[in-house]
Amino acid sequence: MRKILIVGAGQSGLQLALGLQSQGYEVTLMSNRTADEIRGGRVMSTQCMFHTALQHERDLGINFWESQAPKIEGLGVSVAGPESQRVIDWVGKLDGHAQSVDQRVKMAGWMETFAQRGGQLVIHGAAVSDLDFFARTYDLVMVSAGKGELVSMFGRDASRSPYSVPQRALAVSYVHGMGPRPEHPEFDAVRCNLVPGVGELFVMPTLTTTGRADILFWEGVPGGPLDAFQGIKDPSEHLALTLELMEKFTPWEYARATKVELTDAGGTLAGRYAPTVRNPIGRLPGGGLVLGVADVVVANDPITGQGSNSASKCAASYLSSIVEQGDRPFDEAWMQQTFDGYWNTAQHVTKWTNAMLGVPPEHVLNLIGAAGQLQPVANRFANGFNNPADFENFFYDPEKTNAYLGEVAAASAA
Repeated sequence: MRKILIVGAGQSGLQLALGLQSQGYEVTLMSNRTADEIRGGRVMSTQCMFHTALQHERDLGINFWESQAPKIEGLGVSVAGPESQRVIDWVGKLDGHAQSVDQRVKMAGWMETFAQRGGQLVIHGAAVSDLDFFARTYDLVMVSAGKGELVSMFGRDASRSPYSVPQRALAVSYVHGMGPRPEHPEFDAVRCNLVPGVGELFVMPTLTTTGRADILFWEGVPGGPLDAFQGIKDPSEHLALTLELMEKFTPWEYARATKVELTDAGGTLAGRYAPTVRNPIGRLPGGGLVLGVADVVVANDPITGQGSNSASKCAASYLSSIVEQGDRPFDEAWMQQTFDGYWNTAQHVTKWTNAMLGVPPEHVLNLIGAAGQLQPVANRFANGFNNPADFENFFYDPEKTNAYLGEVAAASAA
């Protein structure tokens, strides 16, 4: 029976713990909070998960909230003009539905399941000195806590990290009382509202601790008009500012939000971080090695909504690598190989996300505009959120973009 320690009880840590547990490993999970503390705490993310990531949960039989959470069947893009009018507006249909389950609901529920199934749950914040001790008693130690002292063990990979400072200021509100979308009210969709030079507003349905809700999520260019949430501690003030900015920059979304109220006192979140890829192996003072997981090693800006998706895909990839290793040692070569296997997928997310943080080139603006006239383009763009590797085929290179748009236009004319 191989013994594995996982530090951090987020999407990746818990999914890995439950997956390894189902394969007969002796798993210890360290969390700095209890399930009740998580459930009663602040929201932690926006977590819209697309088909592939959701399938990893289904494969483990831990998709406990699938029947309750809103089924997101579309992804819409709107672009604001200089007078805050919508100059582009379309909705692409997803091939498989997406869902958002508040991490307070999911992580608390998964943590309780892990303990009920006989896993060893340790409620304790871990320091590097703790891991130095544990590394001698476990076959493998993995760190999936993306903040704090432990992350400093994993050096920044400058060749894969073009940004050294945050590219967006983030502000999230969970609300009840959002009105229906006037366009396509028959199905749920995530709305991406792009305000050039200012930032982005995302609106998505979710399942939270108090039932169905919607998430209002501003991403503001640092130093710009949306970068206004620092220092706001009062949740109602946070929501009031969110709505004020919606009225100014995305009045079509504000029109649906005039009657909203926060889901609960913990329903707001604000912050910022620099997108960073790190070296996957951490070295302990005593010579032991630990493996970084998910956003410990690949942290992208949330502009493309990939955080939970990447965490799920990383957990699935690592689970497969651990099981394939059998009784052989989890040595440095294996750790690097395991990360490289995940990076095959993650590199596409990082490339796309970093591209979306910059000023879009003309061919990308043409692509987003064409999606309003050509439904297949809208659908393909929407499904790229599930499979970002596909953007290589039609997004980055102007020649590929133009050739693709030409093909679709010709097919629709025929």
